[in-house]
Amino acid sequence: MIQSSTLKFLKDLKKNNNKPWFDINRKRYEEAKADFANFVQQVIDAHSKKDKTISVLKAKDCMFRINRDVRFSKDKSPYKTNFGASINKGGKKAFSTAGYYFHLEPGQCFVGGGIYQPMPDELKKVRQEIDYNFKDFKKIIQSKKFKALYGDLTKSPEYTLSRVPKGYEADNPAAEYLKLKSYIAFVSFSDKDLTSNTLVKKTAAAFETLQPLLNFINESLG
Repeated sequence: MIQSSTLKFLKDLKKNNNKPWFDINRKRYEEAKADFANFVQQVIDAHSKKDKTISVLKAKDCMFRINRDVRFSKDKSPYKTNFGASINKGGKKAFSTAGYYFHLEPGQCFVGGGIYQPMPDELKKVRQEIDYNFKDFKKIIQSKKFKALYGDLTKSPEYTLSRVPKGYEADNPAAEYLKLKSYIAFVSFSDKDLTSNTLVKKTAAAFETLQPLLNFINESLG
């Protein structure tokens, strides 16, 4: 579970996103960060029984910095108002493999994962695998557990081409998935979920449901 004090810190940070406030409240930040790290490690330990590829990970390998990179952003707020963790066999720096993700933000928490905006060569491999083995791919995303929890892959406009990529026919049975630029799925958690003592178990279960999709993607890249 996540401590309510951690959620309170993130809420207060959202209202006071500036360095003077952050410096005054640095102890609260360190406590909140430690709380999130403890939770992430519990999830790694729990789910690594199912997915051995993450068994050597430590929470610090997966957690993103709270400082924002504002060099190319109009929003100059110095801090993120969330804690995020990429639980991937390569840790948070692994962008060429599919992995799990936990986004902690009051009122906007989500859990899931996949592969986000892969490089063109990697994206081509994933699409090719879906085309070749659409039956297996469809079996994964249309399983009762996956549909009940995630519904489907994320198909928002920012992740989707307007037409099938070059080399594929418009009537390809897998067309709606070949058009995707990211292969990700997420489910929202409420603030009540976050402070429940079942949070680790619920998160590990969400990751277990996602694992066959990650295996499919990573095998296509391998």
